[in-house]
Amino acid sequence: MRLLCLLLLSAAAALAQPFSFGVKGGLPLTDFLDAARSQNFTATSTTNRYIAGATAELRLPFGLGVEVDALYRHFNFRTFGLSSAVSTTSTTASSGDWEFPVLAKYRFHGKLVRPFIDGGVAWDHISGLTQTVTNVVISATRPSSSGTSLVGNSNTRGYVVGGGIDVKVLLIHVSPEVRFTRWGAKHFVDPSGLLNSKQTQAEFLVGFTF
Repeated sequence: MRLLCLLLLSAAAALAQPFSFGVKGGLPLTDFLDAARSQNFTATSTTNRYIAGATAELRLPFGLGVEVDALYRHFNFRTFGLSSAVSTTSTTASSGDWEFPVLAKYRFHGKLVRPFIDGGVAWDHISGLTQTVTNVVISATRPSSSGTSLVGNSNTRGYVVGGGIDVKVLLIHVSPEVRFTRWGAKHFVDPSGLLNSKQTQAEFLVGFTF
């Protein structure tokens, strides 16, 4: 009987733990790609200055919690250069990137403002890559399309650490934070070495949860 009561109390306590969900957005503090130039080729990249997605968290006792996010960003790049004495090659591409962090979180004590730290793993996936390669020989132009010529890994995994504050405003929790991610492999492997995805990235994010 005592065991049954204990199980019922444990189940009730588990059900009583609040589950929050909402949106999360922010901006990257580092570029997604490193771009360089050589004697014959030049590469440029643009990381759109926004990150947006959804977030959910299971809040556990003693200030602990488990958070899951789905975050999206967009970037594009271009290369141009002299491929031979009579021809030039240019490449333009754009792509989306999905990041899925799963984080353990600890909140310090506080009434309205609670500092927190978090850490865990994240999975990253490149989607919707469109790439156009144009070769110009004397006066003739021959465009072609390719979707994966520079992508070494469409999927990769990394480790995340971060910290911020949780501010309760009425029924909404506002949570600004800074995160650092170290990816296990590069997405882009450019044989020329002009374009490389950064394995260490930093982000500033703000979550709004209910």
